[in-house]
Amino acid sequence: MRERTETAEVVVVGCGPGGAVLAYLLARSGIDVALVERAATFEREYRGFGWNPGVVRLFDEMDLLDDVLDLAHETVTDGAFSLYGEEISVLDFDLLDTDYPYALMMEQPALLECLVDRASSYDNFTFHPSTTVRDVRTDTAGRIQGIEARDRDAGEDVAFETQCVVGADGRYSTVRTSAGIDPGLFESPVDLVWFKLPRGDIDATTQGRIDRDGVLLYFGLGGDDLQIGYLVRSGEWPSIKQAGFDAFRERIAEIDPQVASAMAAQLDGFRDTTLLDVAPGIADTWSSDGLLLIGDAAHTASPIGAQGNPLAVEDAVIAHSLLVEELTITEEILERIGEFGARRRPHVEQIISRQRRGAANLAYWLDYGGYVPPRLARGMAKTAPLIVPHSKSVRSTIETFALGDRSVSVDRSHFTD
Repeated sequence: MRERTETAEVVVVGCGPGGAVLAYLLARSGIDVALVERAATFEREYRGFGWNPGVVRLFDEMDLLDDVLDLAHETVTDGAFSLYGEEISVLDFDLLDTDYPYALMMEQPALLECLVDRASSYDNFTFHPSTTVRDVRTDTAGRIQGIEARDRDAGEDVAFETQCVVGADGRYSTVRTSAGIDPGLFESPVDLVWFKLPRGDIDATTQGRIDRDGVLLYFGLGGDDLQIGYLVRSGEWPSIKQAGFDAFRERIAEIDPQVASAMAAQLDGFRDTTLLDVAPGIADTWSSDGLLLIGDAAHTASPIGAQGNPLAVEDAVIAHSLLVEELTITEEILERIGEFGARRRPHVEQIISRQRRGAANLAYWLDYGGYVPPRLARGMAKTAPLIVPHSKSVRSTIETFALGDRSVSVDRSHFTD
């Protein structure tokens, strides 16, 4: 069986937001970096669509914001939900302490392609699509020295030798599993079902609808489609499918008849839906000799508050600084990557804790929302805009979700151009 060997100072596994951003930053800083991706193209299903103002700021610091804004996207300046037919403004972005008072909703393929294109302008960057990672490579002392992979296009086994493997390969990380690290998943009381519908078929003026019959989420992505999320109790999806697609549409119709009508015309049954595992988690360790985990590989975010992308990008920014300083200044075995967890864990634990609390609240609504009198619910909706801005706990959660870790900033001093 043919085998070849590739070498790089850093091998990043996974071309998601965290991996692509880190590879771009490292390449721009003169580090020899290889980005390894299992998929053959960028055109595949992603479920992280939100980019909060904190990420927008980081894109600007990376000199990427103009390129990002040229991609298909929708700009959100007001976070709003419909509760029993009454619109609630949860967040006016103009009230945030930021120079970027908006969030972006966009699909990932074009953004990832943009990042890879920018990284490819540097001779010290290589991209390896269609390459499936099988295992990590270790020395006799157990220190990770690289990865073993399969280049499916070339029909070759590939050994990547490196000073540091960065696992950025998501919730089901092969790198993390190969290193024997438990993902530390928590149980989730809710699951989320995704499907897409033509944007013109739905009059979605808010980001979601909460009704006594359930919860729907709406995400415009800047193109022709609208991403719809339907909240279900954990473990309920098999029984919903067993009841049939027509019964499922009837459940949706109780919340939004427009969505149910579009489903009948546009979806080919359950095959056009996807159940998203939303259980969050925090791995016990994010680094060891020769290994660093970032993004969902290190700490799996749920969709609540659209935190997956922001956390991954912040991870990449911090990892960039630590790796460049270690490789270009000390030129020794990577010891400082252990600082990554100490820097990131408090913020990540705060985010995951608030996501879990939000999931519990949503599960409570699914169980008991149907018993709330509509008149009372509408009264709650009308008073919410007056209460939310003055609630310290609510405002703190909103600002944390919207602005992220404000201490994180791109270290431009490492850039070679």
